[in-house]
Amino acid sequence: MSRTMEWAARAEHLRGISRKVVIAAVGAFAKTVSSLLNTAAVHNADTLLRLVRSRPNCVPLINVSNHMSTSALTLSFFFLFFFLLFLFICECKKWCSLDDPVMWGFKGFPIFDTKLARWVLAAEDICFKNALYSYIFRVGKCIPITRGGGIYQEHMIEALERLKDGEWLHTFPEGKVYQEDVPIRRLKWGTASLIVRAPITPIVLPIVHHGFHEVMPEKYMFGRRPPVPLWNKKIDIIIGDPIEFDLPAMRQKAISQSRNESFPTIGWPSTPDGLDELAQRCLYTAISEQIRAAMERLRCFSKSFVKSWVGSNLPKSEIKVF
Repeated sequence: MSRTMEWAARAEHLRGISRKVVIAAVGAFAKTVSSLLNTAAVHNADTLLRLVRSRPNCVPLINVSNHMSTSALTLSFFFLFFFLLFLFICECKKWCSLDDPVMWGFKGFPIFDTKLARWVLAAEDICFKNALYSYIFRVGKCIPITRGGGIYQEHMIEALERLKDGEWLHTFPEGKVYQEDVPIRRLKWGTASLIVRAPITPIVLPIVHHGFHEVMPEKYMFGRRPPVPLWNKKIDIIIGDPIEFDLPAMRQKAISQSRNESFPTIGWPSTPDGLDELAQRCLYTAISEQIRAAMERLRCFSKSFVKSWVGSNLPKSEIKVF
């Protein structure tokens, strides 16, 4: 299987100009929605900023977060024209994530830095529907993922290559948008498999956000999403601490557990350290549950966090990132 427009995702493509244009445009959109049209409060922002800017050399970063909203603008990309003048908004007819990139639009985040910008896994059937979408999302550091394609699909190999390069990768491990305020659901195995198969074990940072479902509600008018993001809403972003995995011990436990389990196999190859498919399933289940539990703790904490700053009735200018 060939990789969709992989050439457009390379940093040297058109000398990096196209990437700078797209990242600047998306960054401006994120800043506008997050910091100007709405009020955003971020807990533990320093941890994210430190890991994005100055984590150990060659050590990759994986963010895991919940997914609360899609946008009626598959691209709300502003195209620059004549010295950074924003000329128009390209409206497309499918849905894409609003959480990413708007969650990176809070004050102090280096959203315009193309080198620091995250890579993100994006649904191939939505974001890569045609050549135009594919090109812009690729330039914007998105990796297409075929939903239901499994953890060994070609673009997961590409995600592993980005991790090998020490890059930052953002994922939505629930694999679906949920706007209800309910416990974090069972996670897909994709993120866990990346953690295990990465040449250098990545730092895994959980994030839970709340409020994007009000900025872009699924059912706003006549059962449809609004045509543009709403304003005067409150967004809170809760950033946790890195999750620590004892992978050697978890591998041994998975091997032992797999000897007593029986699952129908689909032909996964063994990992370089000798894990067969059954052991991999046990290991990915354990890692996913540890991530889910960390995200659920953040979700519970977010309730008190929201009450603390909503109750303060501070004007937008006084809401601090900390």
